[in-house]
Amino acid sequence: MKKIALLTSGGDAPGMNAAIRAVVLACEFNAFSCIGFFHGYNGLIEDEATDLTSATINNEIKNGGTLLKSARCRAMLSETGVKQACNTLLKHNIDALIVIGGDGSFHGLQAIKQFWHGLVIGLPGTIDNDLFGCDKTIGFATAVNTATQAIDKIRDTANAFDRVFIVEVMGRHSGHIAFQVGLSCGAESIYSSENYANDAHEEILSTLITQIKQQQQNRQASYVIVLAENLWPGGASALKEQLQTQGHIDSAICILGHIQRGGDPVPEDRVLATQLGMSAVEAILNGEDNIMLGYVANQLTKTPLQDAISINKPVDEYLVLAQQNILTHYLK
Repeated sequence: MKKIALLTSGGDAPGMNAAIRAVVLACEFNAFSCIGFFHGYNGLIEDEATDLTSATINNEIKNGGTLLKSARCRAMLSETGVKQACNTLLKHNIDALIVIGGDGSFHGLQAIKQFWHGLVIGLPGTIDNDLFGCDKTIGFATAVNTATQAIDKIRDTANAFDRVFIVEVMGRHSGHIAFQVGLSCGAESIYSSENYANDAHEEILSTLITQIKQQQQNRQASYVIVLAENLWPGGASALKEQLQTQGHIDSAICILGHIQRGGDPVPEDRVLATQLGMSAVEAILNGEDNIMLGYVANQLTKTPLQDAISINKPVDEYLVLAQQNILTHYLK
C-alpha cells in the first residue's frame, strides 16, 4: 500500500477542498492511504497529521477555504526547517507528497526534494493565476466572478452619483485578475504591470485625467478604474489624492481585498480541481515526480516545478489590446 501525504499552502483559493476530495477518493479507489497535514508546511514540520477518508471530505466539494487550513511558513526558508519536514515524511513512511498552492508552496516542494527520496506533485491553487504550465489555476475563476459581481454593484452607486471609483483587486504581481475583471465589468481603465511602467507614471496619470474629463464632458455617468495591487506608488489612496490635486477630480476607493479569496467555488473551479486531484494520484501511480499538473487548451500538462515558478505567464495580449481600444474610444 502506498501512503500519500497532502497539504494546502500559502493563500487559500476556492476549489482547494474539491482538490483534496478528489485526491482522497482517488487514493481510496487505488487502495492507497492518504494523510493530510494541517496548516501547510508548518503542520508538516510540527507533525499535525490526520487520516483523510471519504467520510472526512463528505460534501466538501462545494465549500471555499481549505479543510486542512493553510499558512505561510518561514521555517521552510531554512535548511533546518526543511529537514524537519522531511523527517515527518520519513516518520510516516510517506511515498509521495502532493501540495496544493502557488509559487511559494512549490519552492517548498523543491527544497524538500533535496533531502527526501519520495515523489512530489504540485497542484496549482492560487487566485492569482500566475503559474506557467496551466491556462487557469484553482480558484482563479471564482475570484474573477466574485470581483466582477462586486464591481457591478459599485457601478450602480457610481452611476447614481456620477462618481469616479478606484477599485483595487488582488493578483500579487500578476494582472490576470485585473484584466479579466476589468473587461468583464466594463471598466473604463485597467492598470496592471502589463500596461503600467514606473518611469511613465506622470504620463499615465495625465492620460487618465484627460480620459476622465473627456467622459465627464460627454455626460457619461460614471468612471471605474480597476487597479492591480502592488502597482501604483502609494496604492489606491495615492492615486485618489493625485487625481484630486492634479486634476481636481473627486473619486472614491474600494479595495476588494480578501473577499476575492473566499466564497463557494464556481463550477469551473470545482471541475478543474477534481480533474487535477485525480490526475495527481494517477501521476504517482506512474512514478512521475517533481512536476506541476495543469490544463492547457483542455489537455493535461505536466510541467517541471522549476519551470512552473520561473517562467513568466503573461496576460493574454488580446485582453491588453482590447483595453487599449477602449482607452482610444474615450479619448476621441
